[in-house]
Amino acid sequence: MNLIQQTIKNSLSIAGVGLHTGKNVQVTFLPAPVFHGIKFQRVDLPDQPIIDADVDLVSNTARSSTIEKGAVKIVTVEHLLSAIAGLEIDNILIQLDGEELPILDGSAAPFVKTLKECGIAPQDQPREIFELRQNIEFEDPKTGAKLLAMPCDQFKVTVMIDYNSHIIGPQHASLDHIEDFEKEIAPSRTFVFLHELEQLANANLIKGGDVDNAIVLVDRMLDQSELDKLGVLFNKKDIRVEKEGILNNVKLNFQNEPARHKLLDVIGDMTMIGMPVKAHIIATRPGHKANTEFAKQIKALIKKIKNTTPVPAYNPSAAPILDVQQIKKLLPHRYPFLLVDKIIEMNEKEIVGIKNVTFNENFFPGHFPDNPVMPGVLQIEAMAQCGGLLAMQGITNPEKYDTYFLKIDKAKFKRKVVPGDTLIMKIELLGPIRRGIAEMRGTIFVGDSVACEAEMMARIVPNGQ
Repeated sequence: MNLIQQTIKNSLSIAGVGLHTGKNVQVTFLPAPVFHGIKFQRVDLPDQPIIDADVDLVSNTARSSTIEKGAVKIVTVEHLLSAIAGLEIDNILIQLDGEELPILDGSAAPFVKTLKECGIAPQDQPREIFELRQNIEFEDPKTGAKLLAMPCDQFKVTVMIDYNSHIIGPQHASLDHIEDFEKEIAPSRTFVFLHELEQLANANLIKGGDVDNAIVLVDRMLDQSELDKLGVLFNKKDIRVEKEGILNNVKLNFQNEPARHKLLDVIGDMTMIGMPVKAHIIATRPGHKANTEFAKQIKALIKKIKNTTPVPAYNPSAAPILDVQQIKKLLPHRYPFLLVDKIIEMNEKEIVGIKNVTFNENFFPGHFPDNPVMPGVLQIEAMAQCGGLLAMQGITNPEKYDTYFLKIDKAKFKRKVVPGDTLIMKIELLGPIRRGIAEMRGTIFVGDSVACEAEMMARIVPNGQ
């Protein structure tokens, strides 16, 4: 997998007809800056609104994936998104003058070709890649779709399909290296069974459908009158059924082209997670609904992990960076209000402090009799004292300054702190200290559990002010 963010070098357009709307649409690809992500822009709407390629915005998965936010809708996004993922493009703006992307030949190959003509440009920031460390499973009992993601040192996809059809039989396809996408997966076209095609046409859908942009699998006998009717419907003469049960509209690019196209769809839908994933995806009978529900699970896990501060490692035998005697020279607090025993980590942006809680704490007799619990406000105070040490480290003569609270926000208490607990307190600066104002986020761990967390703002002032 590429480790550096990429965009395209030049702008370029491609045009075609939307599969379901039947409307002509022009799509223009534009370069985008780092951390921009993949975004669509409807230039045909007032104010030309922009919408993210975000799985949480998927509103419809019937026959394709649709994203929608307010009045903005983009239909059939999966083929283009798979091409973007296959070329490992991270940042791009996609402008279109209609609501549905063109179906073109029913594969991702035309999009890959156009994007390569734009040129791929490396950028100056590393990619954000999610490395899966646990199995994730999804099953849809209605359709029989099952998806499994397992930890892997790269992105791999394996797909298995079985429609109980003698026409194509069970198939599987694999992609072990994303670099092989262009050659092995991108040319795989969408497919449809004849009975589905008839239902869609009768429902006034696939208005832009053409037998040249899909593999049509004939799952029942047809007489000549029915073949003639199909010819009129799709404006194509001499339609007939080949011996393998496929209309003579196209020749297969691969023996297992349907399975490869389903793999293409999985990649396109997974792209809406928002970042590449190091995982092996195994999908059985996948579809857009199952794909997007599965992608939402992975995105939710990423969000949870991002919002979780890792527990700092604590070795009681290691010498501290600051012991209690050194802390007393930097902080004005004394018994019974000095709530930091030692500092075990410290740099310009974060600090980790330790507080050993014993039954002899002066607040336990009153909070509460026969049920000793450390007050939450004192947990906040302990974090603030660590934060004061962090903020003071760049100041000359820090003993001549004090830090005062200005604000406490988003405070949460998630478990009791009782005698015998060791508090591991991690404090991080949320931004540079300006005009003596420090904004910090603090988390207290007891073992592997979060006991308390809060955001704090403090001011550094000379003693006595």
